[in-house]
Amino acid sequence: MIRLLMCDDHQIIRQGLKQILADTADIDVAAECDNGTDAIRLVREGGFDIVLLDIAMPQRDGLDVLIQLKREFPKLPVLMLSTYPDRQYAARCFKLGAAGYLNKSAAPQQLIDAIRKAAAGGVVVSASQAETMAMDMARATHDVPHEALSHREYQVFQLIASGESVGQIAERLALSPNTVSTYRSRIMEKTGARNDVGIALYAVKHQLVAV
Repeated sequence: MIRLLMCDDHQIIRQGLKQILADTADIDVAAECDNGTDAIRLVREGGFDIVLLDIAMPQRDGLDVLIQLKREFPKLPVLMLSTYPDRQYAARCFKLGAAGYLNKSAAPQQLIDAIRKAAAGGVVVSASQAETMAMDMARATHDVPHEALSHREYQVFQLIASGESVGQIAERLALSPNTVSTYRSRIMEKTGARNDVGIALYAVKHQLVAV
């Protein structure tokens, strides 16, 4: 039996996922939570074979939680779940140690197969993800300035590109406005953007934000 911990801040999503998995004889949703802090606490208490983890959560997002989990439990498979297009986050998730990346629009059987494969020690990579990552790896680093962004800088970059203000980002990421402004300055320096509009245009040009 595969014991799964599900972490998503939307109750409707959790209920839907549980319903999908209810008819599987080999997968048990052993626990669920709606934030990253609880996810880490539950994993520390033990008893899980895999974690199904949402990316977009308030305060501490899924990538932060992924980093912490892989630091403390490097052998525990973590399957990332998101509404973001693969190009935006899939490669970063794999670099941080995720066992796979699934979009919430995936078919139910895809989710079930992905959980089974990841729990067995496999890596869940779709054909489109593999192609995108291969293309990105083939580019020189200087051709894609956003690759030089740190994890936190990339988070702020995404939120600025989505139209959020410094104050909104600070509240979402539990940072001070001054810290967010510092990240913003670094992002502009690394991408060559002169302002928030420039950051947004850069993101659209490189297909790093939904339009």
